[in-house]
Amino acid sequence: MNLFTRRSAASLSVLALFLSGPVSAGAPAVAPTTTAPATPGSTRAQVRPWLYENSDVPIDTAWTFGTLPNGLRYAVRRNGVPPGQVSVRLRIDAGSLMERPDELGYAHFMEHLTMRGSRHVPDGESKRIWQRLGVTFGSDSNASTTPTGTTYALDLPQATQQSLGESLKILAGMMADPNIVDSAVDAERAVVLAEKRESDGPQLRVSDASREHFFAGQPLAKHPPIGSIATLNAVTASKAEAFHARWYRPENTVIAIAGDIDPALAEQLIKENFASWTGTGKAEPLPDFGAPDTKAPATAVVVEPGVPLGLTMAWLRPWKPHADTILYNQDKLTDMLALQIVSRRLEQAARAGGSFLQAGVDQQDVSRSADGTFLTILPSGDNWEKALQDVRAIIEDAKAAPPSQIEIDREYAQMDTALAIQVENMDTEPGSRQASDLVSAVDIRETTVSPQAALDIFRSGKPAMTPQKILDSTRRLFSAGVFRALLVTGKVQPGIDAKLAAAVAAPVKAATNARLAEKAVTMDDLPPLGTPGTVVSRTPVGLQGMESITFANGVKLTLFANDVETEKVRINVRFGRGQQAFSPTRPEPGWAADYALVASGIGKLGQRELDDLTNGRRMGMEFSIADDAFELKALTRPADYKDQLRLFAAKLAAPGWDSAPIARVKTGAAVAYDAMSRSPDAVLGRDLNWLLHDKDVRFRTPSRQEIEALTPQAFRATWEPILASGPIEVQLFGQVKAEEAIQAVAATFGALAPRAALPVPQANRLMRFPAHVETPVVLRHKGDKEQAAAVLAWPTSGGFTMMKEARQLEILTQIFNDRLFDKLRSTEGAAYSPNVQNNWPFSFESGGYILVSSQVRPDRIGYFYQVVKDTAADLAKTPVSDDELQRAVAPMRQLLARASTGNAFWMSQMAGAAQDPRYVTAMQTMSQDMLNVTPADIQALAVKYLLPAKSWSAVVLPEGVAAR
Repeated sequence: MNLFTRRSAASLSVLALFLSGPVSAGAPAVAPTTTAPATPGSTRAQVRPWLYENSDVPIDTAWTFGTLPNGLRYAVRRNGVPPGQVSVRLRIDAGSLMERPDELGYAHFMEHLTMRGSRHVPDGESKRIWQRLGVTFGSDSNASTTPTGTTYALDLPQATQQSLGESLKILAGMMADPNIVDSAVDAERAVVLAEKRESDGPQLRVSDASREHFFAGQPLAKHPPIGSIATLNAVTASKAEAFHARWYRPENTVIAIAGDIDPALAEQLIKENFASWTGTGKAEPLPDFGAPDTKAPATAVVVEPGVPLGLTMAWLRPWKPHADTILYNQDKLTDMLALQIVSRRLEQAARAGGSFLQAGVDQQDVSRSADGTFLTILPSGDNWEKALQDVRAIIEDAKAAPPSQIEIDREYAQMDTALAIQVENMDTEPGSRQASDLVSAVDIRETTVSPQAALDIFRSGKPAMTPQKILDSTRRLFSAGVFRALLVTGKVQPGIDAKLAAAVAAPVKAATNARLAEKAVTMDDLPPLGTPGTVVSRTPVGLQGMESITFANGVKLTLFANDVETEKVRINVRFGRGQQAFSPTRPEPGWAADYALVASGIGKLGQRELDDLTNGRRMGMEFSIADDAFELKALTRPADYKDQLRLFAAKLAAPGWDSAPIARVKTGAAVAYDAMSRSPDAVLGRDLNWLLHDKDVRFRTPSRQEIEALTPQAFRATWEPILASGPIEVQLFGQVKAEEAIQAVAATFGALAPRAALPVPQANRLMRFPAHVETPVVLRHKGDKEQAAAVLAWPTSGGFTMMKEARQLEILTQIFNDRLFDKLRSTEGAAYSPNVQNNWPFSFESGGYILVSSQVRPDRIGYFYQVVKDTAADLAKTPVSDDELQRAVAPMRQLLARASTGNAFWMSQMAGAAQDPRYVTAMQTMSQDMLNVTPADIQALAVKYLLPAKSWSAVVLPEGVAAR
């Protein structure tokens, strides 16, 4: 049963480089049956559907389950979020672990071939059909292949019986009768090889080496989904057809449909389109995925220049099928709680500074190949042996004695809140997530339950979560199984293999200072605020029900009290001037604020105390820098939003200045620095934004010298006046009572002292685009010699004066992007991921641009530029057809329609409106401006902006490869 998304506790984990997706479920077909939802409160015996066989967890009765005579299993349910959308997930039990040694990459290759269409739909036409139905390629229609399965995803907006029927007909043809011919195989081979080339690099090499070490002796070690160049080059239509015949069979297929449609109708459409599908010959038995090899080496060292120094240890146990029972899930939750206790202790040690920057533990069932406990460590410096010793000491302490009841209660409260939030948000859970969760449950041979059932199972297991049971879980998770350790380093060091083996084998004493203090922290421990402010104006704004409120101290509130999202309250506090507060020529430590400003605390409370303060509640603090404001954001709920407002107000009124986060963010930036030169994408991530802003230092990645030179005093000198000055705009959208919300803001932000208005120099208000270049600017990377990247950009503008043009440029860039996809990827395979973006800053009067970027082989850069320039010229010369225009407009119309059903969309559109009413007008006219567009409008925009004489370009080439 999937209770939580499983992920590593360490976001910079080496583990994340190799862990695969969920595990497949090749359950045998059962007799033809349909299981309808039981009537709530009914006492009649219920036949347990195929998903719940061998399980006693409560059946989620919102689903209707069935099995066709050919063995295909399905589940359908009604869901109206977002309105009109129907989400389809079709999973085939065919992943890279089903491949024979000479078929590496075939499962993924088949995914590509299948998405091209079928013998009943012309090559590439399925994409166009779906675009006409409002489907955005890549987000609304996509597919993915893991070691254990292939999943096809379709989110169909404004679905009707006709459009869903047509879509299922297309999908059925793709599965049963794809167009596997030599011409399609050759075309898609170029695409897959481009994908492999572009994904290659330090992380992929570490991923491959990690998988081969941890799963040595098992098929997973040698079966990456992307395959090998040799096997991909050897694919023929007949070989692909043979793989398809073995695995693309109805008994290997599960379909989940959740959306705004009658389940009986969805069920009928599945039967009409898939019942006639039959497999060829006898079904292939699933291969044995093996068990962790006790004889394989326990330790390994990977040398990869530019990759941060990191360690991963694993305790690997055989993966075994299990009955997904209530007791099993309660035991699993106990394990999760035990690991959370350890992770919190590790995080506290990392925050205090010392030998490791980050460490975390996680349990994963990996591709039905192993049940593993993974411990990841990112050392603070070069002394990985000290980091390993310190982390092991914390683990030994956890194994030596049970946790305190306060520690258990802390983690229990956090997990209970996470599950309770799922219950609170049940009626706003999108159908796309429900459909994905169901096929994911199939993939890992588990079940899915309602949020309420998940919470009930968790709470019923609380009495068993005793200190002794937590201790038993901890000891088993860090002792049982085959042990592996991997060290990743950027440089060759003599004798390092022996050092690693000795370090993991050396005895270690349990830490004596790892356990967390048990002092309770409450909201009363926050610094006090002033007298609640008074309202001086209150007027409607923007949409019906939206209000603008001004307080006597100058704070402005944009309030949208509504019940659109049950139990959700979104808060965005915009203060100061954002990037405009900084000089375009003098570097400032804005780069460090994302982490350090939040983690530096409030008053005398550090991050540790703030964690306790918000534990078991839906509260947070996300910081970002926009063009015209600094922002503090949180998604909270009615029970917590008043304290969330107080937390934000206290952060501005009495910020803490703990120096430890400064040291940690400096170490993190230094650790990651070398990686920014190891691939074309990394170099663009480091330099492109700066170059596109004509080397404005506000958009530059700091140098090593700047990182090393930053002091806590300098950081405070920059940020203290920013937190204390400039206008404040509070956005509060969600399920609140208007009068109570106004009082809550009055008692927090309205209680702050009036803030000084720091002047913004005119130079800070300018954003520049670089001058035209005849030949591309050349950047260099230190990675693969077969990798390069190219960009071409044209200046546009900014501000509100040409608002309609700004919006219609979105349609132009979508058409541009679609043409490049068809030419560079689908037809030529010259580039896997060409991308066209429109950037128009409303908060600046200039600096906007259209950007085309892509990875590409060094020898194909000239071809890339020629295709891009020819496409731009053709857009300016010839009006687009009505069909091509509508294939761009229809998905955009549906995207806007779906987004506008949630508060996050309106909040983003109204950001800044309290200070500049032009944002209100921009919000009100957005759909009209963007969607009421003609071929002549698109041509006029291309003529105006895609000017060769104003373009700017750059290439990222491998070191030692000459520019052409």
